[in-house]
Amino acid sequence: MSDDELIDKIKGGDEAAARELIDRYYAAILRYCGWHCAIPEKAEDLTQETFFKLFQSLPRYKGRKKFKAYLYTIANRLCIDESRKKPFYSLEDAEEIAGGRDEMAQAEHREEIRHLLGVLSEEQREAVILRFGQELGFSEIAKVMGCSMRTAQSRVRNALQIMKKEFGDER
Repeated sequence: MSDDELIDKIKGGDEAAARELIDRYYAAILRYCGWHCAIPEKAEDLTQETFFKLFQSLPRYKGRKKFKAYLYTIANRLCIDESRKKPFYSLEDAEEIAGGRDEMAQAEHREEIRHLLGVLSEEQREAVILRFGQELGFSEIAKVMGCSMRTAQSRVRNALQIMKKEFGDER
């Protein structure tokens, strides 16, 4: 069943269709929010808020075959809003960070990726996350970011060049 068919059923009050839509996209949106948040619980919160906002806005949703971009646009805006807030780290967070060696290796890998993404402009970083982290096409990236497809392609291409240069400098 297509996304648009599910949306029509959800608008008609079909709760099973709503669960199916959530099952279809929850993990991908969680990964996307995870790229924007260092704290997994915050990524989970943003994911849940994305679906909450989605269901709130569905009565006004008219876009045919544009649902994926619409959903990522909601998540994108929530992540941007969250990034503007000052971070808060609890004592429990500090204890988790000081966990086992496997967790440390994963944390170092995540930090290396975050460093590489950190050298990019906000637009380039977002385009790279959408393209490679979420596997969106350039036309979908353009819709999420509110730019042309050529601009989306250019942002990804330029970001990859910058990251390649930065990666080469570190090694």
